[in-house]
Amino acid sequence: MAEKNEKLIEKIQMLRPIDDTFFEVLADDVEFCEEILQIILQDKKLKVLSVTVQKSVRNLVGRSVRVDALCQLGSGEKVNIEVQRSDKDHHLKRIRYNASCITASETEPGELFENVPTVIMVYISEFDFLEGNRTIYHIDQVIRETGVTVDNGLHTVCVNTKIDDGTDIAELMKCFMQTEVDSDKFPAVSKRMKYLKHSEGGLEKMCKIMEEYAEERFEDYKDNLIEQNLEKGKTPEDIADYFGVSVERVMEVKERKTVLV
Repeated sequence: MAEKNEKLIEKIQMLRPIDDTFFEVLADDVEFCEEILQIILQDKKLKVLSVTVQKSVRNLVGRSVRVDALCQLGSGEKVNIEVQRSDKDHHLKRIRYNASCITASETEPGELFENVPTVIMVYISEFDFLEGNRTIYHIDQVIRETGVTVDNGLHTVCVNTKIDDGTDIAELMKCFMQTEVDSDKFPAVSKRMKYLKHSEGGLEKMCKIMEEYAEERFEDYKDNLIEQNLEKGKTPEDIADYFGVSVERVMEVKERKTVLV
């Protein structure tokens, strides 16, 4: 058991804030989220009241999206912070989809549209997928004919770790690529990093999360294999027997796939 923990701790020491597994644990702290949002959104008075991490938000047809960190601001706005290392998806459509799921989950049925919460999507990536050679991009809704910006309650802010424009935001993004952070400019980030990597309580929490994450990834992988075998025409009973799962589990995967198609 001790050897197992030593290997986990070695992996933990190599994690950076840009790594989603680590970020979710880092972000489970109001001070951490408040500091990075004050810098990214350029509002030193911004207050974070609460943070929800590792939350699954389900949409109307049953597909769920897992948010990295959903913050409730003192102003009433919701801010979703997501870190993304993969460059194999359509990022803007991903942001749009996640925003719609969050909006639906945070709005009561029958609520007046004027009461639909404002949602700010902060998307932190390891690459400049918008290719404008900038550290930060603010994506607005603009009337094409007049050039007037309109506010429909959705605001998108894309930040990347690749471009260094010499600003505090770029300096913060450098921290997202480091395994250790000790900065007077970012005390909350530094404090949270040190706690999770160098204190007994922090390491214990990280080891537990890493084990849970590994189990979750394994289950996702198993679901993918079940889908592949369903596509090959194998029966649910044969698949269940082969993978050591219940027929009900196979049918859930089948129904989910049918909904998505």
